[in-house]
Amino acid sequence: MLKPSDKWTWYYDDANQHLMLDLGNDMVFKTNLAKKLIVECAVGINEFTVDDASAFQTYKEQISHLDLSEPRQAELALYCVAAKRFHKPVQPKSWFFDSLSDGSLIPAEGDFVKLENSHGDGVFIVLEVGECASLCASINLDEFNLNGSKALNFGQAIKVMHDRMQIINHCFLTQPMRLVG
Repeated sequence: MLKPSDKWTWYYDDANQHLMLDLGNDMVFKTNLAKKLIVECAVGINEFTVDDASAFQTYKEQISHLDLSEPRQAELALYCVAAKRFHKPVQPKSWFFDSLSDGSLIPAEGDFVKLENSHGDGVFIVLEVGECASLCASINLDEFNLNGSKALNFGQAIKVMHDRMQIINHCFLTQPMRLVG
């Protein structure tokens, strides 16, 4: 599995028009963040920080509970770190989703949440928690249909109000049980 390094470097690549992560040893990771989605400071060179490494660990631990191959787990964890650090602040796009709760439950970073709409339901991981809404990334391998013409791909982020979320960690995080006889 991929291990964070202080030699990793974020940079914006004009040729690919995406934020990239240089992993060293001639390995480069292309994020799913195009220029229109990133903050101004992402255009340039940025070190992979201790906060990035901490976020990577948080997401990696959660993602390890998913039925994904190790390369897909690493890909998703890096998408999550990139979005947490460099995604532009955006308004919630809650109109794409049905209300699932009263909004009083506030998720934590790394929680798995279910979002649903008339096209189906999907599972997302919480990246950044706000007062009323949180930035989440899709963990669905198939694209998640938002409406007839827009969809979210694997690892793509969207900000959603808390009343549209249902926390579903229990579906993935099983505790070992001891049978007593």
